[in-house]
Amino acid sequence: MKRFVYIFIALAGLLVAACKEKSTPVAKSSVAQLTAFAFARNDSMPGLAKAVFVVEERLDTGLVWNRDSMLYGTRLDSVVPKFTFAATPGEAKLTTPTDTIPLTGYDTVDFSRGPIFLTVTSQDKSKTKIYEIRPTVHRVDPDLYQWSQLYAGFAAQEDCEQRVVEQGSDFVLFANNGFAISTYRSADGVAWSEPDVVTGLPAGTKVRQIISDGTTLYYGQGNAIYTSTDAKTWTANTVSPNVVTMLLFWNERVWALVGTNDDYELAYVEGTTLTLSGLKPVNSSFPVSDFATVTFLSSSGRNRAMIIGGFSENGISLNTRWNLEYSGHIEENDGYRMQEFSIDRPSFTSLTGISVVSYNNQLLMFGGVDADMTYFGRDILISNDEGLNWDKADPEKNQLPEVYQARQKQTAIVRNNYIYLFGGQDKSATYSDVYRGRLNSIDW
Repeated sequence: MKRFVYIFIALAGLLVAACKEKSTPVAKSSVAQLTAFAFARNDSMPGLAKAVFVVEERLDTGLVWNRDSMLYGTRLDSVVPKFTFAATPGEAKLTTPTDTIPLTGYDTVDFSRGPIFLTVTSQDKSKTKIYEIRPTVHRVDPDLYQWSQLYAGFAAQEDCEQRVVEQGSDFVLFANNGFAISTYRSADGVAWSEPDVVTGLPAGTKVRQIISDGTTLYYGQGNAIYTSTDAKTWTANTVSPNVVTMLLFWNERVWALVGTNDDYELAYVEGTTLTLSGLKPVNSSFPVSDFATVTFLSSSGRNRAMIIGGFSENGISLNTRWNLEYSGHIEENDGYRMQEFSIDRPSFTSLTGISVVSYNNQLLMFGGVDADMTYFGRDILISNDEGLNWDKADPEKNQLPEVYQARQKQTAIVRNNYIYLFGGQDKSATYSDVYRGRLNSIDW
């Protein structure tokens, strides 16, 4: 019996000890810190959950912000925030301009009306930390082009051929009214110098064929290449074979079409001589005037150029797109290759007097007329496949100003992520106005 009593007493002692152990208080955390923040996925708001936020600790109020602004139009009026804390807080609540919201993990919050503050209190109530949550959304549409008129132009002139090139940091405008050639300079397209008279160029100079390599200007006609470093005074250099037309500056070389009516070939200028390239286009489908040229880096990383539309030697309006490509892997013709895209894509409309630029990994086409001399209006054409196919730009996203008149033979230049459009002609007037456009997201 005594033995039973001893066992009972021992068990009771263990039970009391266990109860004492269970009643020992657990220390509460004194940490009040937010470590991460995000928005929960919402299928009606694409990209919402991809926003990356930074939690920035500060001496007073911490700051929560996203590194990259969310897409234009992203709604923040009904989103579910997700919080990660360094330790389970004793209390966490959001304060909006109209409400105080204790966090449950499933709260839907309007972040569009800010400011929004998060208050975190530690478990032991000893510390409190406040964070301002500042989500940002792009305020402007990234796909929208902003166009404006920079310069209204000189006095209107009839039947005056014009061309703008870049030389150094200046835009240089050439104007030939049939009696004399004048040149103007501008650093920004807004303010232009008084005209200077051009000397040294031959009679019948087609100023739309003047080419710039950035420093020196070139013009070719017959058996001469003319050069200038100031746009005013030109020097003639005899060359052979004869120059049919000047083409473009591409791959660090000035290119011309040379030969006779029976045999065309592309050549490039080296010093004061012409070097034949071995590229021989079909005469009847290669332009000699009013064509457009554009240079760009292809998706494969090769230097590319296109010569688009224009008139043939017989005065036929062309629908051709000649593609030039350079690669060190091409063995023939010193690494150069030529292909006529319009053979495979014959539905391309005949065009003359157009201008084309490479911008935002696209080709953009402005102005021009078709074979019936019908103007293309103010529509901008865009190619997303390096000139194979073309579509009209979305007029809600990319539309020239109302004051811009339909025209041809304008000059288009890209500088510092802006597209500049200079002058042009319609049936009754020659323009010398200047427009500038820019895609909102071009340098985001």
